[in-house]
This record gives sequence, structure tokens and C-alpha cells, in this order.
Amino acid sequence: MNLVSIRIATDDVPRLVGFYEKLTGLRPEWANDQFAELVTDGAAIAISSRQLTDRFAAASVEPAANHAMMIELLIPDVDAVRDAVAELAGGLVMEPTTLPWGNRSLLVKDPDGNVVNLFTPVTMEAQAKFGAR
Repeated sequence: MNLVSIRIATDDVPRLVGFYEKLTGLRPEWANDQFAELVTDGAAIAISSRQLTDRFAAASVEPAANHAMMIELLIPDVDAVRDAVAELAGGLVMEPTTLPWGNRSLLVKDPDGNVVNLFTPVTMEAQAKFGAR
């Protein structure tokens, strides 16, 4: 099994795609006006409209209602992007913090309220886990 993407359903595809494009620096790949992907080396962030999802699985998603998961993005330096990310997201949920498992993380919310964890491995163990230096 291989994780290919995380899909976020939204009522405003252009707004959410724009946020993730600015956050990641990735160019979106648009299939149509209701679906786009931002492809990373490991997986994609897929963004689709509720209407598109409802065509195939009616009422299976509820945009802007996530209270259970985080989207986690490994980046080179959390502290270097702190101010720009805070401005883009309209504030931080958590300031850059070194966590007990060796990642330095900051948390923000996207425009639909989904929590995004930007993190940088800072201990040798965490760097080895993610192949980072």
C-alpha cells in the first residue's frame, strides 16, 4: 500500500488551492475548476469541491468541519518561514516549538480551519527518521 494523496473537500476550491500554493510553493495541477492537486515528492494534497465529491459519494464529506487530523509538511527550516506563514494563515495556532520526539513544529489553520503542521527534524534521531540533514 502507498499513500498517494490527502483530499480536502471545500466549498471554495480557488481559495484553498491558493492558500496551499502559497504555503508550499508548489504549482497546482488543475483537472477542472472543481479539482486540483499540489504534488509533493511523497504524496499530493488534492482539493475538490463538495459538489464534485457529492456526485460520486453524496453527503460523504462536510467541508470546514475537520477536528480530528492534521496535514503535516516537512520543510527545511520552520523558524525561517514563521513570519510569512503567520501572515498567510492570519496567525499561528502554535509558535515554533521543539517537540519531545525531535521535530521543531509550528501549527496554522488553512482557510477552512484544517490544522497544518509545518515541521523540521532537529535531533539526530528525527533527522535519521526523515532522511533530513
